[in-house]
Amino acid sequence: MPAFVGDEVLPCGRLLSRVWEQAQDATSAADPHVESCLHCREAVEGLATVNAATRALRAEDPPGLHALADRVMKVVRAEVRLGRLLPLADPDRDLRIAESVAAKVLRQAADSVPGARAETCRLAPESSGSDVRVTMTLAAALDRPLPDRVHQVRRSVLHLAGQDLGLAVAAVDITVVDVLKPLPPVRPAVGPGHPAGGGR
Repeated sequence: MPAFVGDEVLPCGRLLSRVWEQAQDATSAADPHVESCLHCREAVEGLATVNAATRALRAEDPPGLHALADRVMKVVRAEVRLGRLLPLADPDRDLRIAESVAAKVLRQAADSVPGARAETCRLAPESSGSDVRVTMTLAAALDRPLPDRVHQVRRSVLHLAGQDLGLAVAAVDITVVDVLKPLPPVRPAVGPGHPAGGGR
């Protein structure tokens, strides 16, 4: 089966066309990755819905419906690339933000804390309301207690999520998975008239 035009790589690293091909092939053995991967399952569910609608349109086959189906598939591929849409904390309007966009901003919030670097960031809606839960993995330096640095990262993420993105964050779960090596000390530049040796 040929790949889709403008084939996309899912956040888990799988090609969208390959995941869809496996989902349609009833003779192939179940892929443990696809069954356990949230990105793959969401992609398959979204494409299955649109595929059913496209088949119905092709059965009728009036002029222009093939172009319509192509436009619908482009929208689906764009949504797969951006990830799920998360609700913003706005009681008056139904506003949403793509998970990939919000995750990128929240990783930057973590990276702004000295001695911390975000490795991964996932956002998921809570079971009810407009709250979301942030799950982040972190690399951190050991020049200060880890709980203090994690607390600082959590505060930075919560502040930016609320003030800049308008997200209502119920919790920020942070796991330190790697150690950042300290940067070497910066030596002062030695210019003319400033000998590198000590003393007069």
